[in-house]
Amino acid sequence: MFMKYARLLGLGIVLSLMSGNGLFAQQLSLFTQYRENATIINPAAMESDFLTFGYNMSFGANYRRQWAGQQNTPETQSIRFSYINSQASGVALTGGGYLMNDQTGPTGFTGAYGRVGAVISRDPEEGGISVGLSAGYVGYSVRVSELVFQQNGEPLSGTDIGQGHPDIGLGVYAYRYASDYSMFYGGISVPQLLGLDLTFQNENGQFNIQRLRHFYGMAGWYLFTGSDSFLELSSWVKYVEGAPLNADISLRYQLPSAPYMGAGISTAGNFHFEAGLNIGQSYNSDTNFRIGYGFDYSFSSFGPSVGGTHELQVAVALIR
Repeated sequence: MFMKYARLLGLGIVLSLMSGNGLFAQQLSLFTQYRENATIINPAAMESDFLTFGYNMSFGANYRRQWAGQQNTPETQSIRFSYINSQASGVALTGGGYLMNDQTGPTGFTGAYGRVGAVISRDPEEGGISVGLSAGYVGYSVRVSELVFQQNGEPLSGTDIGQGHPDIGLGVYAYRYASDYSMFYGGISVPQLLGLDLTFQNENGQFNIQRLRHFYGMAGWYLFTGSDSFLELSSWVKYVEGAPLNADISLRYQLPSAPYMGAGISTAGNFHFEAGLNIGQSYNSDTNFRIGYGFDYSFSSFGPSVGGTHELQVAVALIR
């Protein structure tokens, strides 16, 4: 009986580890609009609102539904906050945090993280080197009551089970104006540093979920085409032990007025598109509100059978 249970549960776990950008052992949440979630990916990263228009405080929320054509597919919700003391010189403190909920059918995790760091710079608005640390607590759960046997479709007996563990992440990030019209940025991070083997057990037996370290790299370039517009080329590289290296590359353009749009591809055969609207974003405004939409579609043999991925994000940026 336990072998049938393990086989079915293993399928759910495999699905939860499959990326929207390909089939590899990605355990952490993914984002189509990854530039808007840079501080979740790298605790030392600077928000795009700060790099482009100097907003030193931001709040954001993100919702992602992966493989929308299927049932019990991954869903992710997150809320984040970031702050940098941009008026400091020498060492500028940064901070923030985020809440994350990620569910795939009967399996999922929920985590809460705080983030602290520092930017070494004479003028943080012009460039610097940042280091950051995130720390939090993550709870993993399996809703046994939603599992059924593959052979006869009967529900599995037993109560829902879960485990919680602490987690930390580390990152390094650098950014600098190359001229009055361009800026470069880049960083590396390990957002899930504590690799653990989680053992769950109930009356049907026991099984393990291995948490793997993730290694991320992010780099990009801004070309400012006017006082309120820019072109951004960005990339996000992801590596998990035992899985192929995966990379996204995107190009987006912020129009002189409120809208922006972008598109990109991944090495796993994905196409992604994003578009959004800013209300208030400029060098003369202290507050900006943004709403954005992202869409992923896979051209791999797996992708057309499961449907596309949709992502919605809202954010507020301020100068304080």
